[in-house]
Amino acid sequence: MLETATQSRGDLSPTTLLTSLDGVLQEWLPRQRWFAGKGLPITELAVVSMTELQPGCLHLLIRSRHTGERDGCYQLLLGVEEDPPPHLQHAVIGRADAGPLQGLTVYDALHDPRSAALLLERLRTPGAAGPLRFERDGQTEVPPGLTPRVLDGEQSNTSLVYGDLFILKIFRRIQYGTNPDLEVPRALGLEGCARVPAPVAWFWTAEPRGTTLGVLQPFLRDATDGWTMALQALATGDDFTDESYELGRATAEVHLALAEVFAPGLPDRQGGRRLASAMITRLEATARQVPALVPYMAQLRAAYGVVGARVPGQPDQRIHGDLHLGQVLWAGHRWYVIDFEGEPSRPIAERRRTQAPVRDIAGMLRSFEYAAHARRPWQPQWAQRCREAYCAGYASESAWDPRKQGALLRAYETDRAVYEALYEARHRPDWLPVPMAAIDRLAKGI
Repeated sequence: MLETATQSRGDLSPTTLLTSLDGVLQEWLPRQRWFAGKGLPITELAVVSMTELQPGCLHLLIRSRHTGERDGCYQLLLGVEEDPPPHLQHAVIGRADAGPLQGLTVYDALHDPRSAALLLERLRTPGAAGPLRFERDGQTEVPPGLTPRVLDGEQSNTSLVYGDLFILKIFRRIQYGTNPDLEVPRALGLEGCARVPAPVAWFWTAEPRGTTLGVLQPFLRDATDGWTMALQALATGDDFTDESYELGRATAEVHLALAEVFAPGLPDRQGGRRLASAMITRLEATARQVPALVPYMAQLRAAYGVVGARVPGQPDQRIHGDLHLGQVLWAGHRWYVIDFEGEPSRPIAERRRTQAPVRDIAGMLRSFEYAAHARRPWQPQWAQRCREAYCAGYASESAWDPRKQGALLRAYETDRAVYEALYEARHRPDWLPVPMAAIDRLAKGI
């Protein structure tokens, strides 16, 4: 039925299509983990772009508007059938009761092996489909007919694994421009950096021009992410310092490669002051929503002073931007760094800016503490040993030692912990004590 579901249905223009989809998407979108407007009513939906990849399979960019919030743009691959088979019932979005799709069932086609196979075939054979552009590097062979499966557990995107050989990340929350998760791994791959899996193929849209939609990369079979490894070590009482040391080395190698590939930031005497001011602004805004921060305000503001006054030991450069244990994989007795997308809620232009490498280091140090808190009883000594080993590993490969810039590292850790406090207060109140324990420690200068 996939081949005939949308045939003879009249005009499938964006305007008429919305009459069929508006109701079902208004109910379905807010329930998705990657939808940014949770808890806010959708005031309007609009179709930015529509491409019928084949009859019954529609690629859409949908803009949603919310009361008091900025617009959000989302990428959808929708299947349309009269009666989807049982294995697709979990992906059903709803039944259209009006418009050209009236009486048909709409479902998330990324869960449909036929649609997933269609995407892979498009990437294997570069070309255009309406405004969509499919490209590949030409150096890696992608076999046809690889069995697809949806990878569970993601929050910001949806990934498809093909035959345990490749993984296709579909960006759900779309921002106009080149996504760093294509730009950075591609550049590092050309540089020969083996710590980052290089893109094999990708697709983007010409309307709006140059907007990245998805990236196909090698799938690291039998890899384990750093978060899982850390929790396993805690559960069995094993030490994690060797792995932390090697992770520090891997981080430094990636930073050095990034410094080679991308131009450094231009000298800016006022850059530190602006950054410190932005950190203080975030702190004050967060304290209005997380009252537990209020008693620490004076000490935390003071911690940012070193950022405003700093003279960097090295110029700002491109970094990972959201580095933590969930963004690294252990495979074949070595660490790999993945997910250079950055924080999806921040503008792409901001995520592509040069920054101090210490920001990535601070993110990883916070992640060690999160892991230590995830197991009871809390083991602060375990986290401290991991932090020390990680910094030592970084120093062994880099020209500078993070431990010798303690005040600057503390400032960036503080900024990260403030961000975590807001996130936990909004989404996981039971986890709020984790960043608050760090806030207490950092406020005391420990």
